[in-house]
Amino acid sequence: MSKAEVRFEPADFQPAVVERRPQKISRPSLSYWQDAWRRLKLNPRALFSLYLVIALFLFAVAGPWVWRVDPASQDVDQIDRPPGMPPIAAVGEPYTPWEGVTVAPPSTNSNTPPGAVTGLRLAQPATTQAVRLVWDSAPGATGYSIYRNVYDPGDERVLGLPLTQVGAEQVSYEDRLDLKPLRYWYSVVALDADGAEVAPYATVSADASFVVSKDEAQSRGWVKDASALKPGDKVTLPSHPFGTDSLGRDMLARLIYGARTSLFIGIFAPLLFVLVGIIYGSAAGFVGGRVDSILMRFADFIVALPFLLFMILFKIAFGIGPGESGILPMVVALVLLDWPGTARLVRGQILQIREEGYIGASRLLGARTGYLVFRHMIPNTIGVILVTLTFAIPSVIFVEAFLSFIGMGVAPPTPSWGSMSNDGIRTMLSHPHELIFPAIFISVTVLAFNLLGDGLRDALDVRMRGRE
Repeated sequence: MSKAEVRFEPADFQPAVVERRPQKISRPSLSYWQDAWRRLKLNPRALFSLYLVIALFLFAVAGPWVWRVDPASQDVDQIDRPPGMPPIAAVGEPYTPWEGVTVAPPSTNSNTPPGAVTGLRLAQPATTQAVRLVWDSAPGATGYSIYRNVYDPGDERVLGLPLTQVGAEQVSYEDRLDLKPLRYWYSVVALDADGAEVAPYATVSADASFVVSKDEAQSRGWVKDASALKPGDKVTLPSHPFGTDSLGRDMLARLIYGARTSLFIGIFAPLLFVLVGIIYGSAAGFVGGRVDSILMRFADFIVALPFLLFMILFKIAFGIGPGESGILPMVVALVLLDWPGTARLVRGQILQIREEGYIGASRLLGARTGYLVFRHMIPNTIGVILVTLTFAIPSVIFVEAFLSFIGMGVAPPTPSWGSMSNDGIRTMLSHPHELIFPAIFISVTVLAFNLLGDGLRDALDVRMRGRE
C-alpha cells in the first residue's frame, strides 16, 4: 500500500498572522505618597479634618488681614455684649448735670412708723447717659434706699443692686452707673428712725435707650463728620459678631490672635521634641546592644519626671513671675520631657528595618552609617513620624490650654484660647459666650488633629492595602 504523495505549495509556507492584544494595566502605577493620598481621600472623616485644619491655619494667619480689630482695644459702651448685629445709637444732647428734687420733710412723731413710698416715676425718658427718678415724700421717713435690678422684683423682695441711700429731704436720684440699653427695675424703700427699711416699697421700670452725643460719636470714630448730625439721628456702632468680653474687647479678634498663640505652641513644640525623638531613637535602634539598653533606660527615666513640677521650676529659672506669660518655659519643658514617646516608636522601626535585605546589600556596597540612617531608615519611618506628630499637636494644644486656664501658661493681655476660657468662666452664668467660643475652638482643633492622625495612620500603613 503506497502512501499518498503530499505536495506543498509556496503559499503554504507564508507566516501566520496572529492578532495580539497588548495587556492593559487596570490600576495605574502610583508612588507611595500618591497611594497614601488616594487612600486618605477615601476616608471622609480624615479628609474633612484635613480641610478643617487648613481652615484653622487660614483663620490664624489671614484672619488679622480680614478682621482689622485690635484685640486689646476696649469698647466701654459694649462690655459683655452677646453675639449679634451691631447696635444702633441715637444722637442726643450732651449730658448736663441734674440738681435733683428736694423737699422739706414733714415734722412727725419719731414713734410714728413711716409711710410707704408713692409716686415713683421717671423725671425724663431713660437713656444710657442717665436715669432720673422722682418720688413723693413718705411721711415719717428718715431717708430712702434705692435699688436697681435687671429683673422684676415682684413680691419676692429681690431688689437687686443697692445703689445708695439719701436723706428724707431728697426725693430724687440720678443713676449713671454702667448703664446699658436694657430694661431696669428701680425700687425705693423708706427708712425708719433706726435706719431700717420698711415695707412696702415702690418699683418702676425704665427702658434705657442707647444715646450718644455728637462729640462722643466723633471722638470714638463712629462717624467721620459729626457736624451734620442732628438729635434723633442714628449712629451704627462697631460690629462684634462674636460679642465682647468683660473688658469690652472684641471676641473675634481675640480668638484670631489666640489661635496664633495656641497653634504656634501646639506646632512648634511638637516639631522640636519629635525631632529630638527621631535622632535619639535612630541612634539607639541602629547601634543596638548595651548602648541601646542604656539609652532607653534614660528615656524611661525622662518619662517618669513630672511635667507640672518642671514647668514651675523653669518659670522660676527664667525669672517669670506671677501674671506673666510662661510661653518659653512651657516650650522648653515640652521639648525636654515629651520626646521619649517618639524615640520609642522610631527605635522600634529602626530595629526592624536594619534587618532588611536592602540594608545588608547597601552595607556590602560600602554604604556608611550616616547614609544608611538618613537615606534608608528614616525615610522608611516617615509614616510613623507623621502620625506621631499629628497626634502630638492636639496633645500640646490641650496642655497649653490647661496651663493657661490655671494661670501658668499664657497670661493676659496676650490672648490664647486657654486664657480666654479662664476669663470666661468667671462670667459663665451671665455671659456664657465668653467661655463657649474658646472652648469650641479648643475642642474642634483637638478633634480635627486626632481624626486626621487616625486617617494618616491608615493611609500610610502599607498593611492596610489588602483590606481595601
